[in-house]
Amino acid sequence: MTASFCIGVDLGTTNNVLAFAPIDESEAMIGVLPIPQVTAPGSVENRLSLPSFLYIPASDDSAFEVPGLAGNSGGSLGVVGDYARRISAEQPDRVVVAAKSWLCNPNVDRQSAILPWDSPIESKLSPVDVSTIYLRHLVETWNLRFPDAPFHEQSVVLTVPASFDPTAREWTRQAAIAAGFPESFVFLEEPQAALYNWVHAHSKDWRKALREGDTLLVCDVGGGTTDLTLVRVEGEHGELTLNRLAVGNHLLVGGDNMDLALAHVASELFAQKGVQLNAWQSLSLWHSCRTAKEKLLGHNAPESFPLTVLGRGSKLIGGTVTALLEKQAVIEALVDGFFPMVGATDRPLDQEASGFQELGLEYASDSAITRHIAAFLQDHAQDSAVGNEPMRVTHILFNGGVFNADPFRARILQTLASWREDRQQPVVLGGVEELDQAVACGATYYAWARKHGGVRIRGGLSRSYYIGIESSGPSIPGLPRPLHALCVAAHGMEEGTQSDVPSRPIGLKVGHKARFRFFTSTVRKQDRPGVLVKHWDSDELQEASPLEVTLGDSSSGTAGTGTGIVPVQFHSSITELGVLELSCKGTQSDQEWLLAMNVREDAS
Repeated sequence: MTASFCIGVDLGTTNNVLAFAPIDESEAMIGVLPIPQVTAPGSVENRLSLPSFLYIPASDDSAFEVPGLAGNSGGSLGVVGDYARRISAEQPDRVVVAAKSWLCNPNVDRQSAILPWDSPIESKLSPVDVSTIYLRHLVETWNLRFPDAPFHEQSVVLTVPASFDPTAREWTRQAAIAAGFPESFVFLEEPQAALYNWVHAHSKDWRKALREGDTLLVCDVGGGTTDLTLVRVEGEHGELTLNRLAVGNHLLVGGDNMDLALAHVASELFAQKGVQLNAWQSLSLWHSCRTAKEKLLGHNAPESFPLTVLGRGSKLIGGTVTALLEKQAVIEALVDGFFPMVGATDRPLDQEASGFQELGLEYASDSAITRHIAAFLQDHAQDSAVGNEPMRVTHILFNGGVFNADPFRARILQTLASWREDRQQPVVLGGVEELDQAVACGATYYAWARKHGGVRIRGGLSRSYYIGIESSGPSIPGLPRPLHALCVAAHGMEEGTQSDVPSRPIGLKVGHKARFRFFTSTVRKQDRPGVLVKHWDSDELQEASPLEVTLGDSSSGTAGTGTGIVPVQFHSSITELGVLELSCKGTQSDQEWLLAMNVREDAS
């Protein structure tokens, strides 16, 4: 059946949003789908976003049912959305948060029931399961609203952080398919989706706001991650085009970190009242500070916000205690703490892990987002230069719920201006009212543009891809053999293209389970397929999660049932759906094996 709608889904750390547009309209008429969710026991209301919170009640309860959504019958799979978010401060050990961040944590089994993290309850869920529940809620909502246009038959785009590695993308893909997404859905990086949304909002005049040679920084700070993307404006046949130059590495720093920082500030207020918080109350306070931050940094904000901690044992607190969190204290703690004024040549500090690490996620050791921006621009200065001019950011697009607060935007503009001789601030690309909906709406516009030939952001692969090759040589007790990295796909490689990978024959282990290691790089853009990297700095290559498989019969159907080491050479291709296919062709026979990795990132 032919698709009737383009759908963009933002699976966010803090909120989930689904936007859509009729596929056959001559213009992209984008709307946001209202999502029914429990707001109180026995009460269901529609909201334009689904908070990424999942409450696991002690027992099934019909008061948590959402009519028409089978996946949430009686709360058997947990209660998602508004009520789960509000109850998180009262029952933090029963609420899952930041599941999206856990999807990219290589130190845990993302299919194991580990969430809520560090909770004593038995009814836990895996990060993949939780993501599936959020996405299934959206899918079932769509099918309830559009029964004649089933979700799995539509043209669907799902957004992911630009910093997600192939493994995190694969876990996200599995969650989406399990939730009812079509097999043909595609990924789009969130900063690009935000830029597509801006282009759509200024469809008649965006080319007047930019000119050839401009460099645009997309600064996306959400609930869990910071995503940085550089885009250059170029000219082609008299028309302006957008070319993505670079994306940043994975930065697990965002609104969650800020909420915890406020919790530390607030704990001092309680200490002044003679109240020492236990672990449960500290976690509850962390959730309460999320609301306080949004209230005190929003429009028409009050001068203070009350924080209340529930009693948890007679020796600590009898009943409840309330403390007032002042707006000025919030601004000082968050603006100076996360967006300090730094120099253009500063780099993130390698400091000891903070208490936030106790939650089990690999948060950035340096929470100063401005220092990460400085390092990102330094690493890609050559890419963003025009002729012999030095690197300069002429325009900036803010995205993510954090930037609903004006003080954060102002500090970044002030910092970027201080790095230029003329002290001129970048031009802010504005005109986008709902930042929380920008990614989903941009993804919808991208899906529509794929069908109608609209504006496309170019750039190919944002990373170079490598496979780990164990070197030969005598074994040394207690030491592994040195590992080399062979480039198999170059930065900028377009979808639908392929390349031979020149190299000496490489031994491929068949017939037994083997561990294949993969690496990526956002900075080694000069490497071509066949380049063998023998030594590298820790910030040059990042290792993705390994693939452990047993290669048996060859894909060609010839004698591939043996075991041992087979000499092969490689051929790589990027499919139209953004899958890196690495063909391992035997040099002494017609045997062939295929390894595949999803690298979808709007490479066309």
